Amino acid sequence: MQKLVNIMKALRAPDGCPWDKVQTHKTLKKCSMEECAELMDAIEDENDPGMCEELGDLLMHVVLHSVIAEERGVFTFDDVVQGISAKMIRRHPHVFGDEKVNDTSDVLKLWEAVKKQEHKDDRKSLMDGIPYHCPALLQAEKMQKKAAKVGFDWSTQEQILEKIGEEFNEVKEAIAEGNDEHIDEELGDFLFAITNLVRFRKRNSSEDLLAAANRKFIKRFRYIEEKLAEQGKDIEAVSLEEMDSLWNEAKKKGIK
Repeated sequence: MQKLVNIMKALRAPDGCPWDKVQTHKTLKKCSMEECAELMDAIEDENDPGMCEELGDLLMHVVLHSVIAEERGVFTFDDVVQGISAKMIRRHPHVFGDEKVNDTSDVLKLWEAVKKQEHKDDRKSLMDGIPYHCPALLQAEKMQKKAAKVGFDWSTQEQILEKIGEEFNEVKEAIAEGNDEHIDEELGDFLFAITNLVRFRKRNSSEDLLAAANRKFIKRFRYIEEKLAEQGKDIEAVSLEEMDSLWNEAKKKGIK
């Protein structure tokens, strides 16, 4: 670890790398998010060598942010390591203390209780602490889960389905009005209601489900491209009906 810290300090030195020298916490935000996304791709593909590489890239970003912070005199990489180590011990009193748990549900309740105690002085609202830079679908689920903990939740899936239907009708009404801002607002409410159903089911996250749907779309669209290429046809020149027919063909083949 010290070798990696020294490498990043050398890159930031006056005679170091021109790119690394000018980076700030803010300029690295996009790159850090991309590294997280690439790690998720490697995990999804069950690519172990890729996962190892991407974890290294992500660790490099942690070290680089820490080196920049050390230059600013606010904290060091050692502070980061000490901080997370202390937090892990503090948040697992059932492992490092005397607390007793029976299952994962008990662990999550205990985790939240310790977390709440840690932030009792700096969080005024139940909604505080939700990261604004995480994907909006995950953000919505986090908000809904927090509200559910104090009883602001649905009782059945059927109730949420009714709400989804209600929001869909409001989308149609807004479209009939022709007010673009209102349409956008109602589309947002519609997505939020669907996320509520996904969250309520306690299975995969909305983000995971949409990602799976995206991958399915890509595979089926590539099938269309491949079939048209085999026929010597330009995809930009064929009709929607022909593409739709190939889409249904891909669907029947179980491509997903």
